[in-house]
Amino acid sequence: MKVLFVVPPLAGHVNPTVAVAAELTARGHQVAWTGPAEVLSGLLPARATLLPSGDRTGSGGYGALHGRWRDLRGVAALRFLWEEALIPLAHGMMPGVEAAVDAYGPDVLVADQQALAGAVVARRRGLPWVTSATTTAEFTRPFAGFPKVGRWVADEIAGFLAACGAPAGWDPRFSDRLVLVFSTPELLGADEAVPDHHAFVGPAFGSRPGDASFPWRRLDPVRRRVLVSLGTLNREAGGRFYAAALRAAERLADHAQFIVAAPADLVGRVREDHVLLQEYVPQLPLLPHLDAVVCHGGHNTVCEALAHGLPLVVAPVRDDQPIVAQQVAAAGAGIRVRFGRPNAEEIHTALNAVLDDPDHHRAARRIQASFAAAGGAAAAADRLEKLL
Repeated sequence: MKVLFVVPPLAGHVNPTVAVAAELTARGHQVAWTGPAEVLSGLLPARATLLPSGDRTGSGGYGALHGRWRDLRGVAALRFLWEEALIPLAHGMMPGVEAAVDAYGPDVLVADQQALAGAVVARRRGLPWVTSATTTAEFTRPFAGFPKVGRWVADEIAGFLAACGAPAGWDPRFSDRLVLVFSTPELLGADEAVPDHHAFVGPAFGSRPGDASFPWRRLDPVRRRVLVSLGTLNREAGGRFYAAALRAAERLADHAQFIVAAPADLVGRVREDHVLLQEYVPQLPLLPHLDAVVCHGGHNTVCEALAHGLPLVVAPVRDDQPIVAQQVAAAGAGIRVRFGRPNAEEIHTALNAVLDDPDHHRAARRIQASFAAAGGAAAAADRLEKLL
C-alpha cells in the first residue's frame, strides 16, 4: 500500500502522521507527505519522502502569517484562521497535491482536517481518502451556541469547493470512509453516538529528535516537578502569563520544581533554586519525570500529558484550545485558568489542586488507560490496512 499524507504546516498536525507512517513502514507499506516544504522539512524524519505543495512566496512565509495571527483572540482569531490561513492554504496546495498524486501514485490519501486540498484532489481523482483528526474540537458541535459563526465557516468551505469546481453538499474535513480521531471518548466527553467509520485510536506518538543539551541532572530528585509550556506558536504572547505562573511558583518552591519552556528574554530572571528555564525542552522524554503540566490547551500537549497520567492546569489562548480545556476540566483531569488576564493566585490554587487532589490524578490515569487501550499508531495502521 502507498499512502500519501496531506498535512498543513503545523507540528501538532504532522507529528501523529509521523508515528502512523513509521508503523506502516514497519509493516512493509510505503509512505510520503505533501505540504509546505519550508515548514515540513523540519518536522519530518530525515529520509522522509516530501512532495512540496502550498509554499508561500513573496509574503514572508508562514512566519509572517503567524506574526499577524499571534495576538488575535476569539472570533477575530477564527476569521483570520479561515480567511488568511486555511482557505489560502487549501488553494495554494491544490496544484502541488495534484502533482504529488501524479508523481507518487498513492493508493490512499490521509488528509488532515485543516488541509482541505487533500480531500478535494482525492475526490477529483477517485482515490480513497481518510481524515486525520488531530484535534477533537470539531466533534463537539463547537458552534452550537454561535450558529452564525458555524454558518460562516460552512460558507467559507462551500466557497472553496465552488472555486475548485468541486461538487457542493459535502464537507472536506470529514471522510465518509474513515476518520482517524487521535483521542478517545473518555477525553472527548461525547454523549452522542458517533459513526462506525470514526475510529478513536488515541494519541499516536513517534520518535522525536533528542536533545542532548537538556540539563537532566538539574531535575530535583525530591520535589515534585511541573512543566510550564505554551507551545511553539503561543509563547511570544505569553509574557504576562509566564510572570503570573512564576509568582505562583514562588509560593510552591519548597515542594515543587518548575521546568519552564520559554525564551529567556521573554521570562526574564528566574530563581534557579526552583525554576529550570529552557527555551525548548524534549517534551516526550521529559513527561515521565513530571507530576503535572501547565499548558495552553494544545491538543497534542494535552494528550501527551494525559498519556503519562499527568493532571493539567490549562490556560487556553485561541482556536480549539478553549474546547480542549473544557474537555480536560469536564473529565476531572485538570483545571482551566485564564490566559488573557492571568492571576497568580488563581494559578497557585489550581496548581495546588492538581498536585494534591487525588481525584485529578485518578481522572488523568483513567484517560491514560483509555489511550493505551485505543492502540495509537498501531490501531490507525490497522484501520488503514482494512480500508483497501
